[in-house]
Amino acid sequence: MENENTQSSLEKSDGKMRKKIRAVGPKFSSFYERLQSSVPALIITVLCAFLLMLFAALAVFFVNVKGPEKVLVPNVMGKSLEDALLELQAKEIYPKINLRYSENPGDEGTILDQSPKAGAIVKGYSQISLVVSRGVIVDSVGDYIGQNIDELELRLQALFAGQKPLIILASPEYKSDQADAGTILEQDPPAGTYISEPVTVQLVVSRGPNYETTRVPNLIGQSINDLLQTISRSKIVFDITSHIASDDEKAGTVVAQQSFGREFIRNYTRMSVEIALPEHSDENVAGVFRAQLADYPYPVPMRLEAKPSEGDAYTLVTFSHPGGNVTVPYSVPRGTTLSLKVSERVVARQSIN
Repeated sequence: MENENTQSSLEKSDGKMRKKIRAVGPKFSSFYERLQSSVPALIITVLCAFLLMLFAALAVFFVNVKGPEKVLVPNVMGKSLEDALLELQAKEIYPKINLRYSENPGDEGTILDQSPKAGAIVKGYSQISLVVSRGVIVDSVGDYIGQNIDELELRLQALFAGQKPLIILASPEYKSDQADAGTILEQDPPAGTYISEPVTVQLVVSRGPNYETTRVPNLIGQSINDLLQTISRSKIVFDITSHIASDDEKAGTVVAQQSFGREFIRNYTRMSVEIALPEHSDENVAGVFRAQLADYPYPVPMRLEAKPSEGDAYTLVTFSHPGGNVTVPYSVPRGTTLSLKVSERVVARQSIN
């Protein structure tokens, strides 16, 4: 009897289980079908989940990874390059080095400037720009004896352009000597003197031989071209004036000159000369070029250059002159520009119209 009851109970339980399975089956099947019909939504859901996980991982990484610490830029100006590098290395700052000549003797290898300035806050491993002294351009007085003083002055100006000069030429002492005018005969301090600060150099310069004299030329009747040749060959300073030629004068010639009462005069003595000019010319224009220059201690080379409105420039005359009032005759085409040059530098210019 008991076995029959047990079997009956099992059969009832089995029946209930089958009913539950049959009830769940349609629901599962319906969910699976809905899932299959929503594949794009599934893919989007997976991608969003992946991106969310990636963002979270990166956030955790940057929170935990610590960036370089900020440091205070030290003051290294005036220090030696070696000391400055050690100090910057301790701060984990790296230098960018630029070299520059200095005005102060003895500071070679020291820091002249820095950027950023001292006290600035920067991140570790940053770069700082350092300007390091290469020393002065020259550290001793050169040997100037035998050189031309004008050329030396130009070289020193170019050498110290844009900075404080370390070699200063005092007003020279001039004396007569067999050497060419402008030649340096003596200097103080001597060549090789070490420069620890700006130094003034005293020079003795030749005026040229003082015993030479020049024969007084006869200029009356000379044309302008003849007079230009005389000026180029003679050691006389001609002070030329002009007037329009009268009926009894030949236009374009010398009509008067200063008399000295002797055959020879000292070199570069001034001599008055008068030229009679033509009243009118359709092509060439005759006249006297004039310029007022500084007085030179000795005659310097000069050149009067003509540049026509058409064509190349040419030299009218080359001569030596001690400065002051400079006069040169000319006969050139209209539209010509005359330029007076001293040591290849234009000191006066005039347009002829």
